[in-house]
Amino acid sequence: MSAISIHNPILLNPSRKLPKSIAIIGAGTIGPDIGYYLKSALKDLTLILIDINPEALICAVDRIDAYVEKGLKRGKLTKAQAIAVRQNLITSTDYAALKDCDWVLEAATEDLDLKREIFTQIEKHIRPDALITSNTSSLPAERLFSHLVHPERATVTHFFAPAFQNPVVEIIDWHGAGPELSEYLRWFFGITGKVPMLTTDAVCFMLDRIFDNWCNEAALLLDIASPAEIDSVAMELVHAGPFFVLNLANGNPIIVETNTVQAADEGDHYTPAPIFNEVDKWETNPPGSPIPVDPETASVIRDRLLGILFSQTVDILDRQIGSPADLDLGCCLAFAFKKGPLELMKDFGAQEVARIFAEFAKYKPNMPQPKKPISAYLDFHRYILVDDVNGVKIITLRRPEAMNALHDQMTDEILEVIKAHENDPAVTGFIITGYGTSAFCAGADIGKFPAMLGNKDQSIQYARDCSRLLIHLDSCPKPVVAALNGLALGGGLELATRCHALVAMESAWMQLPEVTLGIVPGIGAMVIPYRRWPKSAKIFNGMLTRAEKLTARTGLEIGMISEIVHYPKDLIPAALRQVAALQNKPHAITDTPVEIGGFEPSDAASATGQILSREIITIIEKAVDQAAKAASLSDALDIGYEAFGDSACTKAAREGISAFQERRKADFKETG
Repeated sequence: MSAISIHNPILLNPSRKLPKSIAIIGAGTIGPDIGYYLKSALKDLTLILIDINPEALICAVDRIDAYVEKGLKRGKLTKAQAIAVRQNLITSTDYAALKDCDWVLEAATEDLDLKREIFTQIEKHIRPDALITSNTSSLPAERLFSHLVHPERATVTHFFAPAFQNPVVEIIDWHGAGPELSEYLRWFFGITGKVPMLTTDAVCFMLDRIFDNWCNEAALLLDIASPAEIDSVAMELVHAGPFFVLNLANGNPIIVETNTVQAADEGDHYTPAPIFNEVDKWETNPPGSPIPVDPETASVIRDRLLGILFSQTVDILDRQIGSPADLDLGCCLAFAFKKGPLELMKDFGAQEVARIFAEFAKYKPNMPQPKKPISAYLDFHRYILVDDVNGVKIITLRRPEAMNALHDQMTDEILEVIKAHENDPAVTGFIITGYGTSAFCAGADIGKFPAMLGNKDQSIQYARDCSRLLIHLDSCPKPVVAALNGLALGGGLELATRCHALVAMESAWMQLPEVTLGIVPGIGAMVIPYRRWPKSAKIFNGMLTRAEKLTARTGLEIGMISEIVHYPKDLIPAALRQVAALQNKPHAITDTPVEIGGFEPSDAASATGQILSREIITIIEKAVDQAAKAASLSDALDIGYEAFGDSACTKAAREGISAFQERRKADFKETG
């Protein structure tokens, strides 16, 4: 795989513009889903659906319309967005309709000869500058496109079901593709809400090697257990067992197709289980409903499923088919694994992983085994991307499944990069931004905090521990700029305000929602904004006690944000300007008391009318007042930590955190 010069696709700046017209060949299973994603992402897009079967085209339009109706009903689409999706939607059985397309995406049956003929026909009808991609899950790009007159404009873009919801798209980097093709596609998918992952042109690419062999191994276990038993053991590792997913996706033929391709190239040990040709539906249990399994049988199932998972993982990495970070994240996003295979290896430890490999080798001696120590596979950044632009390290928070929320591992990775480069003369500063276009950072995972409710000392220490990155930023010798690409909530906003300057998309907004959870923001929000922008104390009071939102525009007006931009491509350049402007200028948060005035009488309600806890509001008001009067920044932060500990001992905190875990709105009527 060619080296990636830029890891965060949003940072790429291709010369090719966004497409105005895209055609999808194949209106069957996944084509309409891809179409709905494209129409939702690009409001002015003309979408052409082509199929040899007119009935399939009618069904495809009906399915897109059903998605629109569901989106309207659930409040995920506005009426204007619904109109945009339904407009400029064309169907045809004639390839002549492709003549003005910027991009043609094939999503037909997984048949090599058929696909090659489709691409031959496509090339006869499209402009010389139009792109061609295939949604194949297993067939290499070289086999699909090498016969074309202009193969350099063609590659594979592999979506995962359901394509309009699942964020993962594999982009295949093959020798015949033009040098800018994969970069353009990574950029396109990045700005339209997907998570693009670059892989080499190996059969089955990266993620299908994981999932299809996982399902195949499950079928090979049917001689010792039922589908429901195998799914029940698998649910320790995934949210839905392999047989449940196969039922959902009508996946039996897919496993046969992909594993047959892999077996032809890499050996009979990949041959699909014969039972896939004999069964249409599996009798199994839904997610969250495991059945009891004999412990000895469960142990064999667990070892075999982990064996195939780990075997494919090390093979992918040894052959450089994909990156370790993409592999781990892709398994979680595309297949709902609770943890990626590499994170599982880390949790199990080298000795247990070696045992699993050894047991699996006895059963399947030809399956790949690790070619280096297990620890060597685990040395990578899982939760951040690091890019270098003009001597500035750009750190991208990448947890798209959690809107880039912070947790201990991400915090440690950020801190590691900053410590590694803050004294490097070749590095002039740092930029911290979020992955994608909607979220800088949606706060911090609650992690171990629920277990500490009622224990003030433990909660205070927890707040201190969560502040380790922020404390380091306070004294970082080089500029650190936050680039808010979207919302910044709670701990994410606390991180941003500890950076030395902030820039933001005009659409970005900030909020401190902790009061709606019956707790206080304990790692700086009751201290830092008041010491950096004391004249805006009333705004921060409302954010803390009423969970009021702060727009980027208002942030600019009060001096909190240095610059706002309208387009994603302009955000990092704005941050780079701030890094340059801050060179050799000391960053110091006021270390003496500040005058901020008092709080207005509270009605104990949020900005949206939710009833709040008066006890929590009182803790916030007291902490803010004491912190503003504190003799030093350190003393002020200590007051914030202690207030967090006080809030953890309230009935409101128990109700708020329970409500959060149960995905309901907290009810503080009885908590005080």
